[in-house]
Amino acid sequence: MTSIALATRRIAGRIDPALLALLLGFAVLAMLAPSQAVESLRFTGDALLGVSLFLALSIGVAAYAKASGADGLIARAFTGSPATMVVLAALMGALSPFCSCGVIPLIAALLAMGVPLAPVMAFWLASPLMDPSMFLLTAGTLGTGFALFKAVSAIAIGLLGGFGTLALGRSGLFAEPLREGVGNGGCGGSTVRSPKQVAWRFWDEPARRDRFARNALDNALFLGKWLTVAFFLESLMLAYVPAETVSSLIGGDGWLTVLGATAVGVPAYLNGYAALPLVGGLIEQGMAPGAGMAFLLAGGVSSIPAAIAVWALARPPVFAAYLGFAFLGAFAMGTIYGLVA
Repeated sequence: MTSIALATRRIAGRIDPALLALLLGFAVLAMLAPSQAVESLRFTGDALLGVSLFLALSIGVAAYAKASGADGLIARAFTGSPATMVVLAALMGALSPFCSCGVIPLIAALLAMGVPLAPVMAFWLASPLMDPSMFLLTAGTLGTGFALFKAVSAIAIGLLGGFGTLALGRSGLFAEPLREGVGNGGCGGSTVRSPKQVAWRFWDEPARRDRFARNALDNALFLGKWLTVAFFLESLMLAYVPAETVSSLIGGDGWLTVLGATAVGVPAYLNGYAALPLVGGLIEQGMAPGAGMAFLLAGGVSSIPAAIAVWALARPPVFAAYLGFAFLGAFAMGTIYGLVA
């Protein structure tokens, strides 16, 4: 093996695999489609800038809570009745302005603080589906009835995920929701069981300052890396998976169409706002309203970019539950809307 090859292997071994894949992806795209490489770079930068405030706040709050010891207080706020917490989380999620990728930094912070997975899952599933501006735009594009049902569906899918997680969690399946190295690498139960004294002015103690800096840097690198990969893939999907292809897959009528729309919606990414005129046009051309509802719900909760970010954050059982609840909820609510619309 040549010295150049050995040097290349050493460098590759030191680079994070996700960042290496991202760099290679941009390099290949630059060689094969230079204009799209520029567009993907612009799109990724704009998307990261768009979530930067939420990302910075989530990282800052999580680091502050860890350094000051306030994570114990936050975690204990979620130690009441599990059913009540799931309901409240689903309702709050339906009002929060997060997309499926943008909500991930907050989810990481909540789980790292020791918040139980069930209410977090409820918030996680409900949050990307509806917010006040989305409701108004949906009402203007597809009608008030459609918008109201979608809002109800956001809460219903959140409840499905939350109570489903509670039921499955009794077996210990979700005892460690976060991957090793993310937050505290576990469910944070020790934060609740053994709370430490809170030092609100943590910067007065060198050890707490160091803890804040380490936690903030670790989370910023981890979340920033995976969100960059997610948004890069999103740019490619928008460029190379045209709306016409999506239209051909989810047109038609019947429950099989609803199932197909759900299956297409889970991996396919269409911005929640951009998808509205597409679905409106398909419904005008004869597509079943239930299929349109299922497509919007499935695509809103999850997509390939969001799924990659979730995979990097959560352990496989949590990842599978997240996708499973998204699919079941979207299909069920789409089917119900098809019956009542």
